[in-house]
Amino acid sequence: MLKPGDKMPSFEVSDQDGRTVRSEDFIGKGRKTVIYFYPKDNTSGCTAEACSFRDSYGQLREAGYDVVGVSKDSVKSHSGFRQKHELPFRLLADTDTRMLQDFGAWGEKKMYGKTTTGTLRRTFVFDENGVLERVIEKVDTKNAAAQILDSQG
Repeated sequence: MLKPGDKMPSFEVSDQDGRTVRSEDFIGKGRKTVIYFYPKDNTSGCTAEACSFRDSYGQLREAGYDVVGVSKDSVKSHSGFRQKHELPFRLLADTDTRMLQDFGAWGEKKMYGKTTTGTLRRTFVFDENGVLERVIEKVDTKNAAAQILDSQG
């Protein structure tokens, strides 16, 4: 998994509109980047997390952050999820899990007493130059945005 001080891994995936998004799109643009990984569109925890970012999006932007959500769901799934919940930020479709793996957001987890392999809910905060400042491993889905905003220096 990435550690503070690491550079943002290189990636190229599609957003909810099928547009190509690359890691370079976030580096050197004068804004910090929040990349949050979540398991699945339209599930209760993932919806709560997305809506937390949506509801605090103005504050996040004002504080200098771009926000991007990532899961292995399809472009079509992301498009519907984004529209249904009026999300103002992009959702990236990492259907082959390469980005999830490169960031350390893919691995073993326990679900309903069973060990499975899948998306680990994690949030990564990068500075304007693409250097990792922070990893949030214990995401509070209902207060995900506050976890970013409350930690500002």
